[in-house]
Amino acid sequence: MSNDTQPEIRFPGFTDDWEQRKLGELANHRGGTAIEKYFKEDGKYKVISIGSYGLDSKYVDQNIRAVSNKVTDSRVVRTGELTMVLNDKTANGTIIGRSLLIEEDNKYVINQRTEIISPKENFDSNFAYVLLNGPFREKVKRIVQGGTQIYVNYNAVSNLIFKLPDIKEQKKIGLFFKQLDDTIALQQRKLDLLKETKKGFLQKMFPKNGAKVPEIRFPGFTENWEEKKFKEVINSGIKGKAKAEMSGTKSLYLDTNYLNGGVVTYVDSPRDVENDDVLILWDGSQAGTVYYGFSGALGSTLKAYRAKESGAFLYQQLKRNQQIIYDRYRTPNIPHVVKTFTDEFMVSMPSSEEQFKIGTFFKQLDDMIALQQRKLDLLKETKKGFLQKMFV
Repeated sequence: MSNDTQPEIRFPGFTDDWEQRKLGELANHRGGTAIEKYFKEDGKYKVISIGSYGLDSKYVDQNIRAVSNKVTDSRVVRTGELTMVLNDKTANGTIIGRSLLIEEDNKYVINQRTEIISPKENFDSNFAYVLLNGPFREKVKRIVQGGTQIYVNYNAVSNLIFKLPDIKEQKKIGLFFKQLDDTIALQQRKLDLLKETKKGFLQKMFPKNGAKVPEIRFPGFTENWEEKKFKEVINSGIKGKAKAEMSGTKSLYLDTNYLNGGVVTYVDSPRDVENDDVLILWDGSQAGTVYYGFSGALGSTLKAYRAKESGAFLYQQLKRNQQIIYDRYRTPNIPHVVKTFTDEFMVSMPSSEEQFKIGTFFKQLDDMIALQQRKLDLLKETKKGFLQKMFV
């Protein structure tokens, strides 16, 4: 277990205690200034402002550029320097104190409300990036000022105390987390690519408005698709019931809490739905959201529909039109799916065989996306664990 001077996990060969230092002792700094009047579409520099700090502490390109002149050139960030945001757009502190690590010269310039931090020789940039966005940022959040928009003064930040090892161990730790971050970024790109691939297939494998056939089809299928009411393509629909008081071990229980990321629970109730049933959240702020692939007991805010042919296909058909369901088929004030949804909502249907082909194709693609998401989540949890054990 970590103590006040040494972390729980260390690289072999390092045994010295970590030393207590102030940020101001380890880094120089340069403050930002208002450069809005130098913004220009074809400007030389990418601008770092409040909106440039992502929740993953990576640069968010807002497509804002600034020209090169005496003012902006003095605020250009060099390779190995960091920038820290000193002002949060909200009161909840989601970006306050976040830092970016700059890895290219003459590419970025800072706007007001952000600070350039230039590590000295005894402060490794990669280590600083991990530290400033991890344990150190928690200290920053404790000294914020303001109300609807919070802020910190860099002089106060520079006087915050933290512990760090010698430069050799810093470099080891910094490189380790950089490689871990690179792996996470690679897995995120793979996930994004899979999602974009699915989005493209959804656009091309279902008919566009007014069309009778999709742009891409499996070989052997040539017939026109038919427009049908939702109620015509389902055998039955069931409304879930409140079962929370039946807490037990028999059946996995799906309710709004579970859908929103709550703890998975079980109830002593038989299964209401199977994996091929299509589920729709009927009430609440996310009313109209479509789900698929659940087997268990259904909560009172959900309805389940059993397709006459392929539930997997019907789910993709509905999910493809998710925004339309939100916009047209739920009440505006207290969100609730309209009672006439099954009578009014139209779906475009091919033959049973083509439905199963398409449903199976997208089910496999969804499974790949889910697997990739689990890999990414595991990597993020792994990083979180190392952050807790490799810092004092």
